[in-house]
Parts: sequence; structure tokens; C-alpha cells
Amino acid sequence: MATSTREIKRRIQSVKNTQQITRAMEMVAAAKLRRAEQRVKNNRPYIHHLRQFIARVLAFSPPIRHPLLWESEENIAPMKGYLVITSDRGLCGGYNSNLLRRISQEIEDPSVSNIMVLGRRGRDYFKRRGYPIAYEQIYLEDYPAWEDIREVGVQMLQMFEEGVFGELYLVYNEFINALQQRQIITRLLPLMPPGEDELPEFDETLYFSYEPGAEEVLNGLLPRYFYSSIYAAVLEAKASEFGARMSAMKSATNNADDMIEELTQTYNQARQAAITQELLEIVNSAEALRQSD
Repeated sequence: MATSTREIKRRIQSVKNTQQITRAMEMVAAAKLRRAEQRVKNNRPYIHHLRQFIARVLAFSPPIRHPLLWESEENIAPMKGYLVITSDRGLCGGYNSNLLRRISQEIEDPSVSNIMVLGRRGRDYFKRRGYPIAYEQIYLEDYPAWEDIREVGVQMLQMFEEGVFGELYLVYNEFINALQQRQIITRLLPLMPPGEDELPEFDETLYFSYEPGAEEVLNGLLPRYFYSSIYAAVLEAKASEFGARMSAMKSATNNADDMIEELTQTYNQARQAAITQELLEIVNSAEALRQSD
């Protein structure tokens, strides 16, 4: 019985050591989440107003043809591309698994799809299943810079122009709050002209002129909007990752509390049984000595 109590004490200490790690990881994730969440909130208005401005240019200008805009299905290559944003590290609950399961269900035929991955977890997932990976980048910074993500966008545009894929879909976790993320699959290329419901309020008495011209303005804005959309998705994904990891580590810490309480009860019961056994042995020995006298 003594050996059993020593083993239980070792298990209790092991769980306590693990709990210290999960609590520290929870605190680190919470600190990173605050900064990442602020970056998301600061970036959302920029993307919104940039799209509104593009909508205004397209709506109140002569028809404009641009290689990034949706024009006709005849010009679309058969291959589809998916830019999937995952984390490099695990221990973040269902953050990666839910997203990867969703995109696996979305891809009907891997042989006519190209996978581009940001994040080691996504790369490993697709490699194990034999999906073709046309582009990968792992070990992104916790707070990625615009210039780094722009380089990813440049690669995507080059592949689009070379006909590697005819449509590009962006796959990521949208940040809602620390406990909730939403899996998003949205088409990024060709860019869809905004619908009427997306047009900003417009005063018909006003007239806008663009210098040197609306087409030249779009030539500068559309690539920037494309890069900014990828950058915004990465910011959303990073905030979602930190929120998911904080939540997962908090649950692990709470579970450790429950395990310690249960093991402590088991230890006390085992110790009490050992003491009772020792008392019985003493009483039996005393009784045997008395009878021998």
C-alpha cells in the first residue's frame, strides 16, 4: 500500500507541473491576444472603406476591364487554388482541425486543385493526405508585417497570371471573440465587383473625377486591395489562434485542478487504508502475544 501512495504522490506532482505550464501558456496567449485583437480592429475599417471606394469607382465610371476583375467564365482556368491559413504550433483546441476538416469537405477533386498553405499545421495535414502543395510558408511571426504578407500576395498574383489556377479561395478563421472563431472560405480571385448592397451612400448632386483616370486609379487600388485582403485574413487568423490557445490552456488548467482533487482524495483513502492496516497488524500481534502468555 505504501508503494501505491508514493505512486499517487508522483502523479499529483506531475499534474501540478503540467498545470504550471498550461497556466503560463494561457497567460502568454492572453497577452498576445490583446495586441492581435487590437490590430484586427484597427485594420477592419481600412478594408471596409477601401472596398467601398473601389465600389464607387466601378459604379460611377465607364465600364472598366481589369485582369483581376471577374469578367466571364470563359477566361477561367479549370484549376482552383486554396490559400489556407493555419497555425505553426498546436495546443489550440479545434482551431486547426475544424478549419482543415471544412476545407477537405470543400475540395471535391484534389487532382484539379492547388493548395497554398501558410502555417506548418496545414502543410503537414495536406502532405500526409497527398494533396498537391503549390506554395508554402511556415513560421509566420506572431504579429506579421505588411511587407511580408505582401510578398505572399505577389506570389499568388504571379501564379494566377501564369494560369496555375483560375480561381483563388481564401481559407481562414475569422476572429469573433476569445472563445469563438468562424471558418471562412471566400473567393479572392478573380475579384468580384461589389454588389449594389455594398455601394456606399452617394449624393447624386456630387460629381467625382479621378486623375489621371478611373482606370489608372483602379490599376493601383485593386492589387493593393488584394494584398490587404490576405493581410486582413492573416490578422484575423492570428487573433483567432491566440484566442483558441488561451481557451484551450484555460480548460487544461481547470482539468488539472479536477485531476489533482481526485488524486488527492485517492491518496487520502490509500493512506487511511494503510494506517488502518498497520493498526490491525499491531492489534493482531498484541493479541497473539497475550494468548501465548
